[in-house]
Amino acid sequence: MDIKSEIKVVIARRGTTLKKVCEQLSIRTGKYYSYNNISNKMARGTIKFNEVQEIFNILGYELNYHSIE
Repeated sequence: MDIKSEIKVVIARRGTTLKKVCEQLSIRTGKYYSYNNISNKMARGTIKFNEVQEIFNILGYELNYHSIE
């Protein structure tokens, strides 16, 4: 599953919208994030890792890493 799909699933589970998440993202970072901006970044695959981390944080999730070896 790609990051766009993952974010959409989590947003749906939380019963919110990408627009509301973008509003919170703007408040937390002090940088303006519009729905179109984030949606386009996800579609193009150019969204930054720190933006993804913050989106998941807003939604109450934490990203964890583990070795598959």
